[in-house]
Amino acid sequence: MTIFKEFTKGFVKENPVFVMALGLCPVLAVSSSVENAIGMGAAATFVLVFSNIFISLIKNFIPNKIRIPSYIVVIASFVTIVDMVMEAYVPALHKNLGLFIPLIVVNCIILGRAEAFAGKNNVIRSIVDGLGMGIGFTLALIVIAIIREILGAGQLLGFDVLPETYKPMLIAILAPGAFIVMGLLMGLMNMKKK
Repeated sequence: MTIFKEFTKGFVKENPVFVMALGLCPVLAVSSSVENAIGMGAAATFVLVFSNIFISLIKNFIPNKIRIPSYIVVIASFVTIVDMVMEAYVPALHKNLGLFIPLIVVNCIILGRAEAFAGKNNVIRSIVDGLGMGIGFTLALIVIAIIREILGAGQLLGFDVLPETYKPMLIAILAPGAFIVMGLLMGLMNMKKK
């Protein structure tokens, strides 16, 4: 597979959210606003790229019996960096994302890419895979958040986008709204494939 195809496969063909249905907990929890979606996507992408790099570099030195725990330690190290940087530089976003930042450690997208890709490929391909999957995850979060924020608040990034007469659909920014929007988008993706 070419580097370009490796990079773009996470956007649509192997999108972690809409195709593989991975990492749905943060998708459903933080996609009530575009700002939260961008923050979570950036955090997950950072962890994905740097854990892929590191795992790709050390894969030959890790005994097979402790491979997964070793990957988790690497991932947890990068999550800790993201958590501390966000708390220091964007405290409001850090507060909004709350527990979902530390939960990146057990996000199946990141551990899955470490196991399925970085543990078997070189550093360059691992970087490209991490970036592609991270951007695909972020795009999915943003699309869901845009729909939920517009329907649920009539706003986008704090700006009114619908007329004052619009009555916001509260369900859109609540948990059931996340399931509904995500389900409809998954259905559209499957329909497009056929």
